[in-house]
Amino acid sequence: MTQEETSQETAGTAANGEAQAPEALQATLDAANARAGEYRNDALRARAELDNVQKRTAREIANAHKYALERFLTDLLPVKDSLDLGYAAATGSSDIATLREGMELTLKMLDAVLEKHGVQVLDPIGEPFNPELHQAMSVQESTEVAPGTVVTVVQKGYVLNGRVLRPAMVIVAKRPAEDGGAAESGSLEA
Repeated sequence: MTQEETSQETAGTAANGEAQAPEALQATLDAANARAGEYRNDALRARAELDNVQKRTAREIANAHKYALERFLTDLLPVKDSLDLGYAAATGSSDIATLREGMELTLKMLDAVLEKHGVQVLDPIGEPFNPELHQAMSVQESTEVAPGTVVTVVQKGYVLNGRVLRPAMVIVAKRPAEDGGAAESGSLEA
C-alpha cells in the first residue's frame, strides 16, 4: 500500500467515524433527555404529593381546633339539662330537701364529666402549700398544724392533664406570734 492509499483509507475511516459519532451522541442525548424527563415527572409527582399532604394536614388541624370541645360539650349537655329540670322544679316546689338532692346529683354528674375529660380537683386541706398549685389568699396563726400547711380552701383549683387551669385559693398556717404583738399578715413561713 502506498502512502496515498493509506491516507485515503484513514480519511474514509475518520469520515465514517464522524458520521457515526453524531448518531451515537444523538442517541446518548436522547436517552439522557428521556431520563431527565422521567426525573422531572417524578419530582413533579413528589411535589404534588407533598402539597396534598400539607393541605390534608392543615385541614385536619383546622378540624381538630374546630371540633376539639365537641366531645366535652356533648358530655356536658346532660348536666345542663339537669340544671334546667332543677330550675323548673324549684319554681313549682318549696321542698328544700328535693332541691338539695337535685343539686347534689347535678354536681356529681358535673364532677364525673370533668374527671372523664382529665380534669382533677385541687382541694388541698392539710397539704403543704405549693405555689405552683395554690394561691395564698391569707395566712392564719395555728398551733394545730405545721407552718406552711393549707388550713382552709377558699376556692378549689383545677388541673387538666398536669397543667393548672386555676390554682386553689387557700389560707395557709403560720406560727403564732410569741409575744402576742402584731403579727405580719401576708407573709408565709415554712
